[in-house]
Amino acid sequence: MAVKMDPIHQFELKPLVSFGHIGHQNIAFTQSALYMFLAVGLIALLTIWATKSRAVVPGRAQSLAEVFYEFIGQTVHQSAGHGSERFVPLVFSLFMFILLLNLFGMIPYAFAVTSHIIVTFMLALVVILTVVIYGFMAHGTHFLGLFVPPGVPGWLKPLIVVIEVVSFISRPISLSVRLFANMLAGHIALKIFAGFVPALLAAGVWGILSPLPLALSVAVTALEMLVAVLQAYVFATLTSIYLSDALHPGH
Repeated sequence: MAVKMDPIHQFELKPLVSFGHIGHQNIAFTQSALYMFLAVGLIALLTIWATKSRAVVPGRAQSLAEVFYEFIGQTVHQSAGHGSERFVPLVFSLFMFILLLNLFGMIPYAFAVTSHIIVTFMLALVVILTVVIYGFMAHGTHFLGLFVPPGVPGWLKPLIVVIEVVSFISRPISLSVRLFANMLAGHIALKIFAGFVPALLAAGVWGILSPLPLALSVAVTALEMLVAVLQAYVFATLTSIYLSDALHPGH
């Protein structure tokens, strides 16, 4: 009997609660929204529980929470420079949110939320809108100096401005696609390798080869766990670099 392998089926959205239709569009609460609510709730509960004592000499839970927060704080300061402290809560929230969603996706039969580009794009859009809004609020029209690097000859400025504007607009695209593509490709590869195990077991004598894809599945799983953490960190680091433009435009 043939074993069906469909690596794309795992990314299908499934409505849990339907709220009706707007035109031909079904408005529903899906498993993707459920995992996002779970991630936010878990981050809030763990953070509040770990820091509820606010002890001068922290316990294990408070120490762990402070280590994560200070790690992100140092990342933001190194990338964004002076005045970046105000953005640490934002970057920390994005890092923890993406990290938990990535790790949730590694649980068997769970849903990989960050494998949907609409989710990663909206996260990237939050970052870029923060840069633009804060940039104009803090610097006014001087924020536009971001698109005119110092020392550029006058005759070359129009071309440089166009290039800088296109580069700035492409940031949310590259930021979202990087996270989406890594998570999507990893889960597809993991599904394919894992699917080879029952397929070979159902193929009679070829079942003796099943330990090979099983070993590859374990290796890919370990790699995906590493990628899940690294992609959250990369997103936080790039966010910090982009926020630097809002703090120090034209530098």
